[in-house]
Amino acid sequence: MAADVESEATLEKKLIESLVNNSYERVNIKDKDDLELNFKKQLEKFNNTTFTDNEFKKILIHLEGGSIFEKAKKLRDQFVLKRKEGSFYVKFLNKKEWCKNLFQVANQITYSKRYVNRYDVTILINGFPLAQIELKKRGVELKQAFNQIKRYQLHSYHNLFNYIQIFVISNGVNTKYFANNENLNFDLRDLKIIGKTQK
Repeated sequence: MAADVESEATLEKKLIESLVNNSYERVNIKDKDDLELNFKKQLEKFNNTTFTDNEFKKILIHLEGGSIFEKAKKLRDQFVLKRKEGSFYVKFLNKKEWCKNLFQVANQITYSKRYVNRYDVTILINGFPLAQIELKKRGVELKQAFNQIKRYQLHSYHNLFNYIQIFVISNGVNTKYFANNENLNFDLRDLKIIGKTQK
């Protein structure tokens, strides 16, 4: 019976533990500034280099703008960084050998502008927040989690959070996923089922 009233916090804790047990690094990211700082560190580690503040600013400028589709293309491409000793090609993802990417998990990242929004669980690859998971306590209608994502997209998904590629919503019983796009629409027929959790 206890599983029937499993809270959102419990689901979140179990999910993070599962990811950490599968070699995801647990990282504490509180806000936008922490996210950018972590991104710089991860990108440096992934590229085996160090970026000056000015170089990192150029990378962030390169990553700004464009549609969700264009941002996905930037992820797969390289950025040419001009240095005194010559051009340095900044890679964002290892497309051929995924195990060589750097995987992290964070929770409750908070963005404050007009509204204060906290994102349940974020999966980061090389510092990019590429997957967002919104949870509801066991049995709560999935549409509530979907509507939350719609609200975040409208009010607070900016900067690096514009690089989210996939959303996952779960209530501990059902779990579904859908690609990020500019016109999200809740239709259970269009959402992909990841699986059904046993009670």
